Amino acid sequence: MKICDTVNSKLYKNDRAILHSDCNCFYASVECLLNPNIRDLPVAVSGDAENRHGIILAKNEEAKKYNIKTGEAIWQAKKKCPQLLTVPARLDVYKKFSDKVRRIYSDYTDMVEPFGLDEAWLDISEDYKNDALTIAKEISQRVKDEIGITVSIGVSFNKIFAKFGSDYKKPDAITCITRDNYKTLVWNSPAGDLLYVGGATRKKLEQIGIYTIGDIANAPIGLLRTHLGKWGDLIYGFANGYDSSPVARIGEYSEVKSIGNSTTAVRDLKNLDDIKVIAYVLCDSVCRRMREQGFVGKTVCVSMRDTGLSTITRQHTLNTYTSLTSDITKAAMALFKENFDNKSPLRSIGVSVTDFAHNNIPRQMDIFSDERKIIAEEKLDKTLDKLKQRFGNYIIRPASLLTDRELSAFNPKDEHTIHPVGYL
Repeated sequence: MKICDTVNSKLYKNDRAILHSDCNCFYASVECLLNPNIRDLPVAVSGDAENRHGIILAKNEEAKKYNIKTGEAIWQAKKKCPQLLTVPARLDVYKKFSDKVRRIYSDYTDMVEPFGLDEAWLDISEDYKNDALTIAKEISQRVKDEIGITVSIGVSFNKIFAKFGSDYKKPDAITCITRDNYKTLVWNSPAGDLLYVGGATRKKLEQIGIYTIGDIANAPIGLLRTHLGKWGDLIYGFANGYDSSPVARIGEYSEVKSIGNSTTAVRDLKNLDDIKVIAYVLCDSVCRRMREQGFVGKTVCVSMRDTGLSTITRQHTLNTYTSLTSDITKAAMALFKENFDNKSPLRSIGVSVTDFAHNNIPRQMDIFSDERKIIAEEKLDKTLDKLKQRFGNYIIRPASLLTDRELSAFNPKDEHTIHPVGYL
């Protein structure tokens, strides 16, 4: 276990004590734990290559030596490391190990907020504030001894810097980010190391001469707003340590921000007819999930990833809230038509809906809406939902999906894995 910056590990009197614990190379670590014969080999957990879901989901430390990247295609990874061993993902197994780790966390606090299967924030302010580093060491050792994998832990006075700390040194490390050292440890790091500064945001920042987290912290807030909108205010606060968001308690309700599905198609999508088949299946799944949870939404988002692995996302806000499959499909297809480049076939697409309200809100009527038609479509959607729930997803389908049975033969509603709602 590596302990970083123990000299400046003291939290101030009015600070919280927040830990962020990250299971190192989680999926790959579990696979290597369960199969000792592969522990010393370069190992990656991947999607199903035969069904074109062949991307790297996780890799062990041996594979990292070859610069294997999460999210790249298997064939790309094997060009770097021909002896790379890929194993299929087993999410049910990883979920069991995740639960074991969280049970250890819960021995110290009931304020445990998951961030994916392999990460979680803990607020130990109430009982262990003065011993935050000691508790971090104890948790790290217990996970290693009782479960057989390692964690990296960040200790800080807010969630953002605790997350930064767990990423700062890996594997099997503890890093303290305090008010005395954050300008040295955090500000000198690349802007992309700050939570929620993704690739697109990083590029926008670089265009205005911002390269480090310190650059963000010291930039004129107006400049960030001009180029990033409200996102500029957010990352400015993150960089300066202003985050005061609470750590959720175990089992506490987490507000749903969006509902979506995406898929890698069994073959490249070369035209809008191909896209329409996949998009309808995705929209049907998204709308069924919305109706199950009692939501209507206004903003439709689509993502497109081409065969060169470049991804774009686009969104459109509707005039009214809806959960009608026809409304969401129409909006999604309009976005695909507007943004699809016929020269670049698509490997995968996604559809999601956000800006939610509950479906019991009064509906604003207008002279351009056919209320009878809307009511009829709502009844039809609910009837189809009941049929599919009782007899299966394929009991009834629109004729348009039968034009290409190969493309439409997937069921994102039942196969969908629920990923955690993000920090925001």
